[in-house]
Amino acid sequence: MRVAIVCGGSSGIGRATAVQLAQRGIGVVLTYNGNPDGARDTVALIEKEGGTALALRLDVGRTEDFVAFRDQVAAALRDTWQRDTFDYLVNNAGFGGAAMFPDVTEELFDRFMRVLLKGPYFLTQALLPLLADGGAIVNVSSGSALPSARVEAGYSAYATMKGGLNTMTRYLAKELAPRGIRVNAVSPGPTRTRLADASGVVGFDAYPEVIPILAAKTALGRLGEPDDVAASIVSLLGDEGRWITAQNVDVSGGYEL
Repeated sequence: MRVAIVCGGSSGIGRATAVQLAQRGIGVVLTYNGNPDGARDTVALIEKEGGTALALRLDVGRTEDFVAFRDQVAAALRDTWQRDTFDYLVNNAGFGGAAMFPDVTEELFDRFMRVLLKGPYFLTQALLPLLADGGAIVNVSSGSALPSARVEAGYSAYATMKGGLNTMTRYLAKELAPRGIRVNAVSPGPTRTRLADASGVVGFDAYPEVIPILAAKTALGRLGEPDDVAASIVSLLGDEGRWITAQNVDVSGGYEL
């Protein structure tokens, strides 16, 4: 059985990705930080459909914990799947939020950097010895960092980190290619998730009035759903994406087209 690690699997895009992977017969290790109940719910959804999953706590902003996390993963692979490697990594954990440039503090900037860029970079490095040759990585970026994106005020810090993640994707694709490991990114547009912003306010639950506005700006006429993005992630990881690497896929339904 193939095995995937999905960071930030307690809700939203991460949960949808974990469930869709399990539906393909892939074992799932999902991580959570502040939402253990959500992680348990994801595992329960997978097990209800006959899949195999387990949840491990991980704060992607704490690089000092990554070696211990790798050891937990190695033990889980051995005990649950009788393997010493895994096949797929989805760097999805993160948080959102906006702040105008004059209001961006060093504390906020550093938090964005630790969670959205430094964390995925060094977590991937830590897990690389366990990643099987011929495997695949997908980094979840953002439409705000696409070269063609319409620039929205307030996202200078957030988009800067996602832009760094896009650059990291291309360089890892080059360096890991000799092992047959493919590395891609997806850039969602507005998507109905519970992703909390820097103040702890939770996404569209707090601002339902913006949904029709965003839908009107989207060519396909609606807000994105986690399953929409997850389908692209799973496709890039699987055999359908076997000849795709170093790409950043816009998964937005034609937002601001």
